[in-house]
Amino acid sequence: MSPIAPEGFNIRANGIRQHILRYRGAGEPLVLVPGITSPAITWGFVAERLAEGFDTYVVDVRGRGLSSTGPGLDYGLDAMADDLSALIAALGSADATVLGHSMGARIAIRAASRNAAGMKRLVLVDPPVSGPGRRAYPSKLPWYVDSIRQAVEGMDAEAMRAFCPTWTPEQLALRAEWLHTCYEPAIVTAFEGFHTDDIHRDLPALPVPAVLMIAGRGGVIEAEDEAEIARLNPAIRTARVPDAGHMIPWDDLEGFLRALDTLLGTSLARA
Repeated sequence: MSPIAPEGFNIRANGIRQHILRYRGAGEPLVLVPGITSPAITWGFVAERLAEGFDTYVVDVRGRGLSSTGPGLDYGLDAMADDLSALIAALGSADATVLGHSMGARIAIRAASRNAAGMKRLVLVDPPVSGPGRRAYPSKLPWYVDSIRQAVEGMDAEAMRAFCPTWTPEQLALRAEWLHTCYEPAIVTAFEGFHTDDIHRDLPALPVPAVLMIAGRGGVIEAEDEAEIARLNPAIRTARVPDAGHMIPWDDLEGFLRALDTLLGTSLARA
């Protein structure tokens, strides 16, 4: 199938400019919230496939991509969660599937707990389970900061390979092109929030159904974490992608889609 060309547009919601890429599909709306240093455009190869089953919107989280950025903004979890709720309202959706990866999954959890209007369900893809009194997130802050600073100065795909050695040349080139849009203070605040924000307190009373996808090689969610999530909210169903690290679609796109098919009853994966 030929690639789906995204439609980019901006919405003012929660007091900021939010930039969205729409991959138009015939199904129900799906709002994709990327992780800590992933501008919306870098999820294009995934969104093209999701559009085979959903009308797919990928958002630039504040401080990233083409959304509002710079000093003076709040880059904490609650602010990002309120952005998501306001965006869904602005889109006029009454039944959006919210798919969040990593930080995006934490945003989805907090947004649903604060204002779930317009949300049908959550798909939580390998969210960091760090927090107060918990083990640290396995990635380290310098990995993010060093690569951002190089991108701000100018870097190519080959230079990015030092940070993402298993990615394809196309994926490396896109990250090298867009990483400079990740505002360093926003990334530092979000990373620190991985260790100070308690998303576990939100899980027992989630007002919408949720499912969980776990990277088999990610080291982010271990067996004991999965068991704790099941205790906190027994309704959350889980699927693993055995051969993928934390950036699941980059490691195993078909495995990612098969897991979605298992969790959502879709037919996105190919043989």
